[in-house]
Amino acid sequence: MNDRVPAPRLRQPDRLLLKAEAEPRPLIDAFQRRITYLRLSVTDRCDLRCTYCMPERMTFLPKKEVLSLEELHDLAAGFIARGVTKIRITGGEPLVRRDIVDLFAALGRRLGEGLEELTLTTNATQLAAHAEALARAGVRRVNVSLDTLDRARFAALTRRDLLPQVMEGIAAAAAAGLKVKLNAVALKGLNEDELPDLIAWGHARGHDVTLIEVMPLGDVEAERLDQYLPLDTVRARLAARWTLADLPDTTGGPARYVRVAETGGRLGFITPHTGNFCDGCNRLRVTATGQLYPCLGGGERVDLRAALRSADPDTALAAALDEALRIKPEKHTFRMDARGAAPALARHMSMTGG
Repeated sequence: MNDRVPAPRLRQPDRLLLKAEAEPRPLIDAFQRRITYLRLSVTDRCDLRCTYCMPERMTFLPKKEVLSLEELHDLAAGFIARGVTKIRITGGEPLVRRDIVDLFAALGRRLGEGLEELTLTTNATQLAAHAEALARAGVRRVNVSLDTLDRARFAALTRRDLLPQVMEGIAAAAAAGLKVKLNAVALKGLNEDELPDLIAWGHARGHDVTLIEVMPLGDVEAERLDQYLPLDTVRARLAARWTLADLPDTTGGPARYVRVAETGGRLGFITPHTGNFCDGCNRLRVTATGQLYPCLGGGERVDLRAALRSADPDTALAAALDEALRIKPEKHTFRMDARGAAPALARHMSMTGG
């Protein structure tokens, strides 16, 4: 593979936002948690319609409201200047955005200059076409959302018959040298019987696997409580089948890991309900419209788009980030114990960024 990163077509700014500060202040919230991880959404659009994520007839944002690639790059640069070392590009599905590889190439030029890792979360339907370019841009690992290996079940869960394209994308990523982690939402009565096979399949191919509890975000035309499968129940079932050994490993996110002796692979658990992990939160999320949400489970937000487009973006962005740190809550308040309850938040996960 040619490791040379092509010159991105994105305009390269003459200065890094917030560079005027001799020693930029680190991002530390009111609970003394240091923020080093940005999840940056580039679109709310997706080519799947997962039943736990959005309705079939999803209304997406008008394109005019979405930040340009140049604005997304400048925004990311501002976060890097304040101590963010890891950026994950999210959506929606990031790879459906036109020219998105240009953004990866531009941000990849920051690696080694404050940025330590650039990665993305994807459903892999478009990954085969972009895997090599992502690797050239400096991406070293990707998270792929995959809830089932059964084609008919995949079509039912996502409302799209695209499992062959996903499998092709995963294979292309591995061939390009990208480390792949599979993320599976554990769904009661839908894929719970298949989780051991999914884990074994991933581990046999050298992929980490992480299980996630469903989150009550947005109206999805389904009863959330019927979808909810507690991961402490799943772990107990797996422990009866396999030998699980706790690991101290971290990849910068909320997953807690075990080693599965029989498969040799690493298995993660993300438990917003059964094992709150907010005390170690090091993340901020920014939507494709430039709205910063300090907490995935909260309604607090700060408008970074207005700061970017102001007469003095350096000062405005610095003030906006300080405000985000001030209002970041101690923890989320997700509840999954009432049938017929409204979603915890009206906005969908695809709007916030996974």
